[in-house]
Amino acid sequence: MVRIGLAGIGFMGMIHFLATQKVPGAKITAICSRDKRKLAGDWRGIKGNFGPPGQVMDLSGIHAYDDYQTLLDDPTIDLIDLCTPTDQHAPMAIAALKAGKHVLVEKAIALNSKEADQMLAAAKKAGKLLMVGHVLPFFSEFAFAHKLIEKGEHGRLVAAHFTRVISKPEWSEAVGDAAKTGGPAVDLHVHDTHFVSLIAGVPGKVFSTGHTVGDSVEYLTTSYLYGDNGPTITCSSGAIAMAGRSFLHGFEIYLEDATLAFSSAGIPLTLFPRKGKPKLISLKGQNDPINAFQAEITSAVTAIKAGEVKGPLDAQLARDALVLCLKEIESVLSAKPVIVSKNG
Repeated sequence: MVRIGLAGIGFMGMIHFLATQKVPGAKITAICSRDKRKLAGDWRGIKGNFGPPGQVMDLSGIHAYDDYQTLLDDPTIDLIDLCTPTDQHAPMAIAALKAGKHVLVEKAIALNSKEADQMLAAAKKAGKLLMVGHVLPFFSEFAFAHKLIEKGEHGRLVAAHFTRVISKPEWSEAVGDAAKTGGPAVDLHVHDTHFVSLIAGVPGKVFSTGHTVGDSVEYLTTSYLYGDNGPTITCSSGAIAMAGRSFLHGFEIYLEDATLAFSSAGIPLTLFPRKGKPKLISLKGQNDPINAFQAEITSAVTAIKAGEVKGPLDAQLARDALVLCLKEIESVLSAKPVIVSKNG
């Protein structure tokens, strides 16, 4: 049994709490919050953009700590699950690793590459796993797309376009605060850069245009430049839509012998082969977002039991995704292409 200490009881902390209840071989044995009402189980003030509303939770048998160091001192905890704001990720993750705990930290890994590198170094020194919760690859449509590209049965990836646009959420002011989250170009868009890196690797350059408000990039469109033999990939992402259109994400993925399309705006996951009729892809659990978090946490538990991290939870991949976002912001502000890797 992997025993989990959950730090941070906001919307994402609640989703992790609910998802973990469905994970075999794992149990939340402790929570940590500075809010005494939440420690007592009153989570009715929590709001989010999916899942159930906050409610009174049964915390029977769960230790409730109001001090993070006390949580780390609990010898029964194997994994610290960090669902705190991004600006707190690096110091809290490093402290947990030094305390001999494995760590699952919500995206983005950190606010900058220096912090991310310090987290990676701390994990290596401690001999513990550092995992980053980029949940997008665990959503059924994106998991299917990843496997389809990986198998190569429809040929190589030729091109793709991704979309992720939201309205500014009333339940979270922090998404627009670049000092706390990096702003939408990090907090929201890192989902896309992570998935792009997962399916195609890190590009040599990026070229982005966008809309800024103060020091925050609110919306951008990026071309990921892989060179002559690489795929042509673009993405549009940001927090710029009106409240009546609160969330939109999807993709068009072009393989040599097929096209895969999906949009939350009404295009169900559909495979268009070179020959034959379009095929509607129906996947188990695709209508419940919490299932994706269940799959993510299950993957973290599996990694702990195996002693290594593979695939979407890899911290280096998360670090690369963060760097991509930061390079895109640089490109928006400079109005020029920006080198990302030595291949650029």
